[in-house]
Parts: sequence; structure tokens; C-alpha cells
Amino acid sequence: MSELRSPSRFCPTTGNLAAAKPGGRGATLGAWICVIALCSVVVAARAVEADPFEARMRMLGEELRCLVCQNQTLADSQSGLAEDMRREMRTMMSKGMTDREIVDFLVQRYGDFVRYRPPVKATTAVLWYGPALALLAGLFFLWRRIARRAAAVDAAAADLSAEERAQLQSLMTDGTAEAPR
Repeated sequence: MSELRSPSRFCPTTGNLAAAKPGGRGATLGAWICVIALCSVVVAARAVEADPFEARMRMLGEELRCLVCQNQTLADSQSGLAEDMRREMRTMMSKGMTDREIVDFLVQRYGDFVRYRPPVKATTAVLWYGPALALLAGLFFLWRRIARRAAAVDAAAADLSAEERAQLQSLMTDGTAEAPR
């Protein structure tokens, strides 16, 4: 009975209790996988700590838009252009440029669209006021269509004879009327 409780003595491949060897091939492989995974995490953590510009890159990357993805920040995008822009930003940081100078350079090169919050000026008016104007235009056309439909119903009601009007009025008040003959 003690053999059944001992997990180190059971071989799942053969189902044999005595075939399993403590520290066999499966255990060694699992141990190596754990060691490699741990080492890669440590190396990645040291690489992030070793980069003096990482915090600054992250902050600037959150303020700038990827021009390929357009709905992702530069920091989150994995596109080739975003990687090139981040590399260029890192080069400018190593040259001692300020964040403002880097943003100005990118705006000069790619336009105000590269910013997630572009400044309000004549060239960006469509970005700021376009959605509101589109909503107002849609509401105006909807109102106009409803007004035309109401006018058409009123015009159709004006063409009714006196008998048809009485029948319509009786239908609207009590719901009973004679069918037209």
C-alpha cells in the first residue's frame, strides 16, 4: 500500500510502480526548463534596469501615436515604423535632447497627427471639431427627413373627402368604423 502513495515510484508512461526512477529523464528535463525560464526572466529584468532612458521612453511613447496602427500609442505598437521611431527617440535622448525637442522633431517630421492630444489650431480643427460637426449635420438631416414625412402625411390627410375624414375620426376615437364599400 505504501508503494501506491509514493509518487516518485509510479511511471505514468508504463503504468508500472517500480519502473519510475527518482530523478529520471522527465524530472531532469523539467528542472532544466525551470532553470532556463528563471534565467531569462532575470536577464530581461536586468536589461530593463540597465537602460537609463526606459522610463523617459515609456512616458514619451504614451504621448505619441503610432502612425501605422493609429489607435495605439508608440509605446504599445509593434509595427516596424514604431520600432524605428523608438530607436530614433533613443538616439536623440543619448545626444542629450529634451523631451520637448524630441516631440518637436517628430511633429515637424510626421505632423501633429503623431501626438495623441494635438494642439488646437487651424490645421487640427478637423480633429477637434469634426466629430461634433458630423453629429450636428446628422441630426439636422434626420430632423429634415422627419419634417418632410410629417408634411407628406398632412398633405395626404388634406386630400380626404368629408366622408373619409369622418370615418378616420371615428377610427381614431373609438376604433369602430364601417368598411368602405
